[in-house]
Amino acid sequence: MVGQVFEVLNRIAVAGDVQSVWDLATGHFRAAGFARANYGLTRLRAQHSMGPPEDALYLTTLDRDYARFYFSDGFYAQTPLYRWALENTGCCTWRWVEEALLAGHLPESEAQAVRKNAALGIRAGLTISFPPVGPREKGALGLMADEGMDHDAVDAFCARDGAALQAVAHMMHLRLCQLPHTTRRRTLSPRQREALQWVAEGKTTQDAALLMGISPTMVEKHLRLARAALDVETSAQAVAKATLLRLIFAADGSPNAAAQAAPPLAELALQG
Repeated sequence: MVGQVFEVLNRIAVAGDVQSVWDLATGHFRAAGFARANYGLTRLRAQHSMGPPEDALYLTTLDRDYARFYFSDGFYAQTPLYRWALENTGCCTWRWVEEALLAGHLPESEAQAVRKNAALGIRAGLTISFPPVGPREKGALGLMADEGMDHDAVDAFCARDGAALQAVAHMMHLRLCQLPHTTRRRTLSPRQREALQWVAEGKTTQDAALLMGISPTMVEKHLRLARAALDVETSAQAVAKATLLRLIFAADGSPNAAAQAAPPLAELALQG
């Protein structure tokens, strides 16, 4: 068991794209009895929310219909576990959610969300709220117990093998934080990335044009398109946002690699 965990940890640590990291981690979760998993990562967290949904990375092992319902329709934000993840760091099982529901301690919107999940066969499980890697980063993972596992079974698993599962989850999260990711409207071309990187290094438009072998007018065009793609007004804001999203100055920030890394469900979840 320990050897298998070490192998998974090592493979995640050197994985080169989002999809590989997700597959390795969810394979371990599946073997532990948690085949259904939801993960969210934002690098632009606001004070009381995960920040703009269109800038977040969402991953799930569930089907497209659930992904659209859970992410795109904003169901996740109605759940008591979302509130818990925003306010806490660590791991909790879902026993407290059912106890709070039965005791009438949940707001009605959260109570309705719990009942909706129960109707979908989602009742027992655990949530991990990860420590922030940066000042505006926040990530959380929800693992739904397989059919036949109740709260007692999840608690027993956590007491026995919870540390190993959390180690894999934390390695997954840390690696995902290092990798670039794009969404449907956040793709930068190689030239746009290059122009932003020269601006970040303090180069003028003329300097960037010379270094890139193009005209200053073309540099300005690349910067304008980059600002539009990132939905910001200035090039300085574009540099800051692209850096936070790991789209520039990343180990592999190529937009093609990032787009291939994002599972189709991650993009689907952001479509209306």
